[in-house]
Amino acid sequence: MGPVTHVHAEQEKRYPLPRVPDVLLRGAGQVMFQNSPWTGLLFLAGIFWGAWEAGRPEIALGALVGLAMGTLAACLLKAPRSEIRAGLHGYNGILVGCALPVFFGGGVVCWVLIVAGAFFSTVIMMAVSQVMRSWKVSAMTGPFVFTTWFILLASYNFANFNIASLPRPSLPVQPSEAVASLPGLVAVLEASLTGVSQVFLIDNPVTGVLFLAGIALSSLPAALLGWGGSFVAMAVAFFLGADAAGVEAGLYQFSAVLTAIGMGSTFYRPGPRVIVYALLATVFTVVAQGALNVALAPLGIPTLTFPFVIAAWLFLLPHVRLEPEGRGASPSA
Repeated sequence: MGPVTHVHAEQEKRYPLPRVPDVLLRGAGQVMFQNSPWTGLLFLAGIFWGAWEAGRPEIALGALVGLAMGTLAACLLKAPRSEIRAGLHGYNGILVGCALPVFFGGGVVCWVLIVAGAFFSTVIMMAVSQVMRSWKVSAMTGPFVFTTWFILLASYNFANFNIASLPRPSLPVQPSEAVASLPGLVAVLEASLTGVSQVFLIDNPVTGVLFLAGIALSSLPAALLGWGGSFVAMAVAFFLGADAAGVEAGLYQFSAVLTAIGMGSTFYRPGPRVIVYALLATVFTVVAQGALNVALAPLGIPTLTFPFVIAAWLFLLPHVRLEPEGRGASPSA
């Protein structure tokens, strides 16, 4: 997800093979562009807390299985070692592992799909990265989205899928009127944190705090951008007339969180022009969220993080130079 961070030659001599815990934790952290095992550790803590609070331990276990399987697949497929060590083949797997228990609630078929889905996400990651490399844009969470969409759609065709929680297929209808905003400052604060936690499909503000703390350990600007992106998404959603229940659950914020971090601190160096560009991309993400909600409603599947993927690709493909003259080109992949 984030740019590849190469390991120093001295470290490669000392550790000729990838150190498993370090690689796995970096893979968890890369979901929000952070190449840090400490970030990944706090992300896992947040997932476990949210899963325990919801009485859904299978989500936490699925995250571990997906993370491990996605990384193992990269090793078996001989992906570049620098990418494996930076965790770039684990973050899609962990998202698959979080998502499938949410929608299928466990069971033998679900666990088989987690293992297979995490493996598929790595194959898709390598394929998409190969295609996008010439455009200097990374795959983002696209492999997670495509893998999970195919599995969710297949569930409507096979009897042995145990669908626990999927949107009811329906034709889109414009709301007759905008609903009221969230009641009070505490509700707004909790919704902003839940928007962060929903990146991993978890509805829990404490999990959001743990995620932000993990990001801050790696990059304080990234943490501020992520939380700020959640607030911006809430404001845009209410301005456009979104439903309060969706905002309270973080469903309009989580993709915007990723966009704000990616555009504001990962692919460009932070600065006034970059912040404005990231703000525009974040606003566009909320609009894309609404559009995809409508497009996917008849299929009965969620948008996942595809609004972020679309926004990131569209705002990175122009390769806009946003830094002052003399500071060099902005990183774009």
